[in-house]
Amino acid sequence: METLGRILIADDEEVFLEATADLLRAEGYQCDCVPDAPSAAQKLREGRYDVLVADIKMPGNPDLELVRQVGDMPDGLPVILVTGYPSMESAIQSVGLPVLAYLVKPVDFEELKSSVRTAVERSRIYEAVKETEAHLEEWQDRLAGMQQLLRQGPEADAPVSVETFVSVTMQHIILSLACLKNVTEGVARLGGEQNVCGLVDCPRLEKLTEATRDAIDVLEKTKNAFKSKELGGLRRRLENLVEPGGPSRM
Repeated sequence: METLGRILIADDEEVFLEATADLLRAEGYQCDCVPDAPSAAQKLREGRYDVLVADIKMPGNPDLELVRQVGDMPDGLPVILVTGYPSMESAIQSVGLPVLAYLVKPVDFEELKSSVRTAVERSRIYEAVKETEAHLEEWQDRLAGMQQLLRQGPEADAPVSVETFVSVTMQHIILSLACLKNVTEGVARLGGEQNVCGLVDCPRLEKLTEATRDAIDVLEKTKNAFKSKELGGLRRRLENLVEPGGPSRM
């Protein structure tokens, strides 16, 4: 059975660790438990999690060392900090780190559930953006290859038909738009007024937009070679995508 999300809980307080895991499992989450920061770091290297729930004062976690390591990872993992010893110092240290919530023990379970739901949704949005980026990069490579074939002229070993070109291009467009749909739906569930840059890594979105613009350039350069209304319409759709507010009009 598919779970709502995969959670790693790191805390040296065994009662809190097991009780929290049991409550979240009852909600439909898959939970792994570890008693210290080094064990948590090892788990994070071994597999993908949607959220890390971590105690502040536990072995191997001086100055939020575990959370700092998470911040250096490329997978966009959000963190929920829990502590029985709240302090201004630890709260300030969490600023600038991938910390979604700072909860004080005894933790209100409804507040924890709400934070976990938001964290999992952000992880899913981040994954959707990465998937979209991968599709666009692959599509960009295919377009570059198509352009190279055109430069070779009629002697090219593998002549390319308009139908083949349109088919390949549209496949990648559909995949990319499906991923973008997942992103926008996720943002809507979290509250449409939120800035996507607060949910995912903005440089990734910039890279995605850059890849789309490169694809538009290739379509523009090859329009005389491929006399096709479909390609002209495709180019216009891509141009709408990279305009401000473009994806929301799709």
